Amino acid sequence: MRSWIPAFAHKAHHITGGTSSRFRTALRTLLPTLALAALGSQAVANTLTQNVSWTIDRAGTSTKYRIVAYGDSIYAGYNGSILNAAKYSAPTVDGEYLSALWNADIESVRRAKSGAVASDVYNNKIVAEKSYMQASSTRVVTFEMCGNDGLQARSAFKSQTGTCDYSGMNTAVSNCKTYVAAAMDFINANAYAGTKVKIISNLHYPGYAADNVQSSCKDASTGATVNLQEKFLPKLATINYWMCEYARQKGFQCTDNFAQYMGADYDSNGDGQVDSEALRYVAGESESSYVTRITSTLRSTIRDANTHFVSAGTSYDYIQSDDTHPTYTGGTVTAGLFGGTTGSGAPRYTSFTGGKSPIWNQYGHERMGWAVSTSNPPSP
Repeated sequence: MRSWIPAFAHKAHHITGGTSSRFRTALRTLLPTLALAALGSQAVANTLTQNVSWTIDRAGTSTKYRIVAYGDSIYAGYNGSILNAAKYSAPTVDGEYLSALWNADIESVRRAKSGAVASDVYNNKIVAEKSYMQASSTRVVTFEMCGNDGLQARSAFKSQTGTCDYSGMNTAVSNCKTYVAAAMDFINANAYAGTKVKIISNLHYPGYAADNVQSSCKDASTGATVNLQEKFLPKLATINYWMCEYARQKGFQCTDNFAQYMGADYDSNGDGQVDSEALRYVAGESESSYVTRITSTLRSTIRDANTHFVSAGTSYDYIQSDDTHPTYTGGTVTAGLFGGTTGSGAPRYTSFTGGKSPIWNQYGHERMGWAVSTSNPPSP
């Protein structure tokens, strides 16, 4: 997933779809087996493979191109279910934009593993499933990772008592940098030669408001508790910087989801810049410059994405009730314990005025999908 703190929970807001009676019957039969498996392997219980192939079937054309997306629960479209996921998670939303731009059918291939840390996404999705991006129809390859590394670090830190140990957060940053760079190198070496664009999506910060509390542990130097948000934000900013900086160095585009989610779409502080634009990574800037801008200079403009303001008077909820995963619309598809969906359907929108759908800024996945689409090449 591409969030800082991915977790498995569900929110009814902006979500449609349910579990059929056939699945409920099958699940009742399977539950005893699952319980035994959970006892035997916590690692299995903490991850969920959610693969989906959905084709945007545009009228009047039979030409088909592919966008391949690797990741965790964010690109999976996780919604709290072990059986289904959002049909229109961000990569499939981008598929609609590509379909209109290229007047072609677009196959959105999502190879995702909810709950996976960066090393898992790299080894077991990107490397192990490289064949999906090697197909001759591939034109876009995108990935996201590292959210679950942050989850583990935050959970461990929040449970600490006594003297605070910051090493877990530092390890999460280090692991993320290692596998983001490795993923880009591997994709560069293995994606179909005709691939037009490669994109990484960085991390939003769900739970931003909830983290504005004190720790249970105490800092070794001051003897005082520390504010969780104050400790986590610089680490997240460091990760996001290197995601975008490695992208610049290695020929990728960077979708800055932190800026898209955490900054309002108007100028709230009177500095002459729209907040969501001002928070974006600037190509070539230093790590210290970016981190200072996020954690200090523009800190007052960062807002919890549960209330993303598109204007001074209108906001939308980008995060489900688990305070982690993006909201979405457009129903669900099978993805989880009983396998993944391979299907197709007509686009919801066949053209985009100004390059934006009517709902581009109303749901988390719609916003991320639009942001990814801004890197789309004009032709296949």
